Amino acid sequence: MSETRSTMAAMKRPFKDHRATHFSFETSADGRVATVRLNRPERKNPLTFESYAELRDLFRDLVYASDVRAIVLAGAGGNFSSGGDVFEIIEPLTRMAMPDLLAFTRMTGDLVKAMRRCPQPIVAAVDGVCAGAGAILAMASDLRLATPEAKTAFLFARVGLAGADMGACGILPRIIGQGRAAELLFTGRAMTAAEGAAWGFYNALHPAADMEAKAQELARSLADGPWFAHGMTKTMLNQEWAMGLEELIEAEAQAQAICMATQDFRRAFEAFAAKAKPAFEGN
Repeated sequence: MSETRSTMAAMKRPFKDHRATHFSFETSADGRVATVRLNRPERKNPLTFESYAELRDLFRDLVYASDVRAIVLAGAGGNFSSGGDVFEIIEPLTRMAMPDLLAFTRMTGDLVKAMRRCPQPIVAAVDGVCAGAGAILAMASDLRLATPEAKTAFLFARVGLAGADMGACGILPRIIGQGRAAELLFTGRAMTAAEGAAWGFYNALHPAADMEAKAQELARSLADGPWFAHGMTKTMLNQEWAMGLEELIEAEAQAQAICMATQDFRRAFEAFAAKAKPAFEGN
C-alpha cells in the first residue's frame, strides 16, 4: 500500500516555479495560492488561439499540482478581459472551413471543462471590461468578486453568433436564472456589477483598490482550509447537475464518507477538542 501511495504521490509536482508564455502565472511564497493574470492591458486583455490553448493545458495540469490549493483569475490594467481578439481570432475564424471552426469551438469548450475539473477553487477577480470569452471565464470560475465598475457582457449575438458558447446556455442559467440568462444571451447587453451582485453572479463587490486583495484573501482562506474536501465539493457541484434526487443524495453520502476517512477530518476534531485551529494537509 505504501508503494502505491508513493507511486501516486510521484505523479504530483509543484507549480511554484511554473512559467506561462501567453499570460502571467505566479504563486504565493508557499505555493498554495496561484494567480493567473491575463496581461495584455493595452488591448484590455483579449484572448488568442495560443492563450486559449495554454490556459486549457494549465488548468488540466493543475490536477497534478502538489502545492496549489486555490487560484485567483484576474486581468491586468483595470480590465478583466475583452474576450477573443478581433484581429487575432475573429478575423481568421471568418476564413476557416467547418472542420477547423469545430476544432476551435471544441478547444474553447475544453478550457471551461478544464476549469471545472481542476480540484482547486477558482476565484475570478473582475474589474472593468469582462466581455465575450472573458465573461465565460468569469462564469466558469467557482467564485466571483468584482468592482462596482465591472461590466459583464455575453455579447456573442452582437457578432452574429449564438449565445450558446463555451457552455453559457447551460451554466449561466444555473447561476442567475433562466430568464435573466436569456436576456443577456439574446441581447448581448452588459450586466452591471450591481445587477451581477443582486442576481448571484458576483459573490461580492469591492472598491477597485481593494478588490484583488479581497480575492487573494478569499483564495487564501480556501487554500488554508480543508482543501481535499473543497475539491470534493467542487466535484459534486458539477456532477449533481445531471442527477436526480435519489442519485445526488447517494453520491453525497459516498463523497462525505470519503472525506470522513481522511486525516484532515480527524485533525479538525482534535483541534476543536483542544480549542486550536486545525492545520489541514489534504490527506
